[in-house]
Amino acid sequence: MELDQKILEYTDTLKDEQLDLLLTLAQIPAPSGNEEKRAEFCKNWLEDNGAEGVYIDDALNVIYPVGVTDDKPLVVFAAHSDVVFPDTDTLPLEIKDGKVFCPGVGDDTASVSALLLAARYVAQKKLISDEYGILFVVNSCEEGLGNLKGTRKLFGDYGERIKEFVTFDSHNCHAVTEAVGSKRFKIEIDTEGGHSYGAFGNRNAIAYLASLIDTLYTVKVPEKGRTTYNVGTISGGTSVNTIAQHAEMLYEFRSNCRESMDIMQKHLDAAIEFYRAKGVAVTVTPVGDRPCQGDVDEDGMKKLMDRAAEATRRYFDREIRFSNGSTDCNIPLSMGIPAICVGCYDGAGAHTREEYIVIDSLPAGLKFAFDMMLFHF
Repeated sequence: MELDQKILEYTDTLKDEQLDLLLTLAQIPAPSGNEEKRAEFCKNWLEDNGAEGVYIDDALNVIYPVGVTDDKPLVVFAAHSDVVFPDTDTLPLEIKDGKVFCPGVGDDTASVSALLLAARYVAQKKLISDEYGILFVVNSCEEGLGNLKGTRKLFGDYGERIKEFVTFDSHNCHAVTEAVGSKRFKIEIDTEGGHSYGAFGNRNAIAYLASLIDTLYTVKVPEKGRTTYNVGTISGGTSVNTIAQHAEMLYEFRSNCRESMDIMQKHLDAAIEFYRAKGVAVTVTPVGDRPCQGDVDEDGMKKLMDRAAEATRRYFDREIRFSNGSTDCNIPLSMGIPAICVGCYDGAGAHTREEYIVIDSLPAGLKFAFDMMLFHF
């Protein structure tokens, strides 16, 4: 579908409002699992702008159902509310050189603002799809250890009634169409420790953790697909003159191949058992599990990809770039449901406090988002 001229003209009138909405949203803190403030803002904004039936579920997803009945399959349009930063106070924002600088301003606040404006258009025009029920969702917990809690909840509630899933969470002209799975663990080591002089010779938890890390980094990754691993944080010990009793790390591996994921799990299990056999107390706690791709309907995926490619040419005069990644799409793709993650802004610095979006990229991004979301109406 190509937006008709009236809708294009309408989106052109939203330039200032789109920016104002983005600036307001960007400053509202929303660490994963604590998105209450943003969720409440989005719910109230939708209701104030004519949306009916909006609710916040137990996972802090904001859901606006449109034309949802028991006999209709569902299509989801989503953008995640959380950011990677732990701030609980107002996020710092600066406008400079045609850019908006703010932690999380692009990932994924710009997309949330586009989703809200498109949802408002549907509400105010009272649009209903003859074929599908539509769910506009500002979902929680996409980032890091959020472990896709929001999307898991959505699919737990609606399941395979959902036939198509589109999430806005990327730069313009980029799309994720294949799920990279990941497993994440907190690994803790405990020893007897003691005074660094008086108990010298006792086992040091930090030393054993360092040895375990070295072991994990000698693993040869499987050849099938693309597989990576990483130790992201380490901590432990008490003082410079104390033999550490406790040390821990966060470790992950990821791959776009289920078979390779299984191989990496076996490597980790073998390494852990090796240290346990030495009498070292090793505790492994899973803290994240994102599934790989399932057997996805090829025709459904092709239609989604073609729509995104056509809209990209139309509004950006560029070719879209398809890739794999770890996004909210992991859940539907693992279930065989066609899903795509697309973007609606230009910017850089995602996951840094210097992140920015280019203001002049927002209007084209909004047209792209409208095009993708109004397709079924």
